[in-house]
Amino acid sequence: MIFGALLHFRESAAQEIIPTYSDYLTDNLFLLHPSLAGAALTNQLRLTARQQWFDVDDAPGMQSLTINGRMGNKEGVGAILFNDQNGNFSKSGVYGAFAYHLRLPAGDLQLHRLSFGISAGVIQHRLDPSGFTQPDPLLGQEKISVSYANMDVGMSYFNKDLYVHVTAKNLLPVKEELFNSTGIASNLRRYYLTAGYIISPAYDWFIEPSAMLQLVEDTSEKIADVNLKAYRNFELGQIWAGLSYRQGLVKMEGDLENPRYFTPFAGVEYRKFLVGYTYSRQFNEVVFSNSGFHQITLGYNFGAPRTRYHCGCPAIN
Repeated sequence: MIFGALLHFRESAAQEIIPTYSDYLTDNLFLLHPSLAGAALTNQLRLTARQQWFDVDDAPGMQSLTINGRMGNKEGVGAILFNDQNGNFSKSGVYGAFAYHLRLPAGDLQLHRLSFGISAGVIQHRLDPSGFTQPDPLLGQEKISVSYANMDVGMSYFNKDLYVHVTAKNLLPVKEELFNSTGIASNLRRYYLTAGYIISPAYDWFIEPSAMLQLVEDTSEKIADVNLKAYRNFELGQIWAGLSYRQGLVKMEGDLENPRYFTPFAGVEYRKFLVGYTYSRQFNEVVFSNSGFHQITLGYNFGAPRTRYHCGCPAIN
């Protein structure tokens, strides 16, 4: 029992600090890329709640709160708070972010921008063995808690309807004593490349094909997302819907097959408020549950609007 418990803790702790789901598709790219702090037309507040496997007790769940906005003509700031739990194992943290947006040569209302971002935060991992049905005498009933700091850096490029985001996450190595006592991987670095293009087939209609590639340095794991999102603008807001497909590109040791996920999502923005829903379903021969993953995103846009560019580019306009 003790080896299984510690293994579970180590596997949970060694995962990415803020799990990468499909949150970024519901108008929350700042959760992945610090260079997007203050990039949008208005300041943004986003609250996300995700729950997996409603038919499983103590199933994984995650909540995140993000806020970002413009501090000056070129500077943006933001913050992320998150809580991620999985049975007796949980982690939470807080990040602060700063971004600098450099306007490149273009017409007054043409979007041509290069943005740089950095974020840093403190993360706490916890194990509560008191809920075990058969407590392990070596673990005892005391809670295990470890904390450490980490940081991310990123860059974004916009040229009219084209965008590219690159981010390196968890750059700081975990101290050796934490690795020895809890099994938290000493190398948590991940790299993200996101790219997309906005197509406007008709007035106030926009289609956004995009893709994201994740690279995990420690395990050489590669994961790819292919996404398609459609928008319709109205006088008082916007509606959107889309579909995402995620595929592991490298078969990991012990896996029967690479994970595959389909994720439909939809949302509406009315005046300053936003509501989004995301559902993910794993399509593999062996799955832990067939009930899928449910996620709700609530948003609020505030502050004086800045210049709207002559492009679709919903993340900016």
